[in-house]
Amino acid sequence: MKKVQVRLLPRKLGRKSEIKKYRKEGYVPVEVYGKDVENQHAYISLKDLRSFPHGETFLIEAEIDGERRVCLLKDVQMGWLGDNPIHVDLLDITHVKEIEVEVPIEFVGTPAGVGLGGTFEPLMHSLTIKASIDKLPEKITVDVSGLGLGDALHVRDIVPPEGCVIMDSPEETLAVVLEPEVEETAPAE
Repeated sequence: MKKVQVRLLPRKLGRKSEIKKYRKEGYVPVEVYGKDVENQHAYISLKDLRSFPHGETFLIEAEIDGERRVCLLKDVQMGWLGDNPIHVDLLDITHVKEIEVEVPIEFVGTPAGVGLGGTFEPLMHSLTIKASIDKLPEKITVDVSGLGLGDALHVRDIVPPEGCVIMDSPEETLAVVLEPEVEETAPAE
């Protein structure tokens, strides 16, 4: 799984003027919390926050006062216009043995049914995976080249990466190859 390293500045609670000052300097307040760890108040650089990957799962190695913490991005609270982050929550998973996280699906290959006029339609774009931190995959690659017209791919058809368990229902449909629509013609009189 992809890892992003950031350095956080410690933050003291209680002063709005301090938060305003740091925001003007390009920092956003952060809460780092988790199981069996003490909550930490900090600031993250807006530049670092904007450099985070989009649309994929990643781990954050945050350094606060020389202490390293492995975190997941839990939430980014945006301003009322929706264009600037005003607060960030990081979930500290340093002491967690297993974690459930959504991992994107990458469909590869061209379904055989598409060559016969069908349409490939993905219905799910991520799967919920339970695994230890060191076994979390960046993405799950699914080969769809064997799908014919009218075929469906279900969660039960996916072989999870080693050390991972798929938490989604096995009956859920990942993707289908739709048969081509036939236009009805009116009979000639």
